[in-house]
Amino acid sequence: MENDTVTLYRPTRPQELELVKQSGFKRWPPRLPEQPIFYPVTNEAYAKQIATEWNVPDSGVGYVTLFKVRKAFMDRYAIQKVGGESHTEWWIPAKDLEELNDNIVGEIEVIGEYREKQ
Repeated sequence: MENDTVTLYRPTRPQELELVKQSGFKRWPPRLPEQPIFYPVTNEAYAKQIATEWNVPDSGVGYVTLFKVRKAFMDRYAIQKVGGESHTEWWIPAKDLEELNDNIVGEIEVIGEYREKQ
């Protein structure tokens, strides 16, 4: 089964995580009109960088989540390199998010929580 899935990471703000929690950690919420693309990333280090450098200053806390998606679905999307070597992500159009949710295997897990240093 492991070869049939792709592991994705997503830096997440508290509001989005609350909606994920309400779904039983099974689904990502719909994108807002100003969010035409869902951006999961390919590695934990990049997700942590976004969570600590963007989400923490913006909302006081940032989370890193991990989830697995069926490879057959993810094969439709190319990995995009958007900066340094580890800055790689998928660009999933908002219109495809429900189908991505239908292809999640298992639960969305919180694997990191980052807050402003006191």
